Amino acid sequence: MEKEHQIFGIRAIIEAIHAGKEIDKVFIQKDAQGDLMKDLMKAMKQKSINFSYVPVEKLNRLTPNNHQGAVATIAPIAFYTLEKMVEEVLESGKVPLFLILDQLSDARNFGAIIRTAECTGVNGIIIQKQGSAPVNGDTVKTSAGAVFNVPICKVEHIKDAIFHLQGSGIKTVAATEKTESNIYDLSLTEPLAIIMGSEDRGINPSVLKIVDEKAKLPMFGTIGSLNVSVACGAFLYEVVRQRQ
Repeated sequence: MEKEHQIFGIRAIIEAIHAGKEIDKVFIQKDAQGDLMKDLMKAMKQKSINFSYVPVEKLNRLTPNNHQGAVATIAPIAFYTLEKMVEEVLESGKVPLFLILDQLSDARNFGAIIRTAECTGVNGIIIQKQGSAPVNGDTVKTSAGAVFNVPICKVEHIKDAIFHLQGSGIKTVAATEKTESNIYDLSLTEPLAIIMGSEDRGINPSVLKIVDEKAKLPMFGTIGSLNVSVACGAFLYEVVRQRQ
């Protein structure tokens, strides 16, 4: 994690939240207590800020300074609202291509996906506020800087984002092994949003119920699944092939 993207100390983090800083994630010491910590928890909940409890050893690794049981990461980018992102793409006259990441949690996988998204002309990436990979130094590095070129939007709930996209005339396609449909048999030339799941659990079953289409990649080996960033690349390049 890059130190310039860090805030340490409970009071400093509370001040940053109230000042409207783009806090990406807060790491809280497992057994931390006290009135100031309660104030921090309240401030994070009001702004729906992603946080996790970690051992004190992790906080000590993150910063040599007196962290008081809390370290926050500041996102190196500004996030879009869903409405603004969709509106801008529809007004541009381009055929929309969005990517929805359902609780993908690994920063390096996230960075690799952003890099591929930039290369394949993705107009925006949608992630959930809670449980998603942080946009930190690892993300920036593995995206080769593409994180600065692709709009990223954080939403409260992936399902609400899908309903909004569908209401805007955008077809939603989930990448999942729980289907007989092959990605190569689908039409991907119309306005489109592709949904990729988390590394371990895939796409949430409640999300799968509301998408327009489900599709899988054909598999010929003995291992049942691809790394999510590789699978994402295969899906996006099939969109590129069909739209050429």
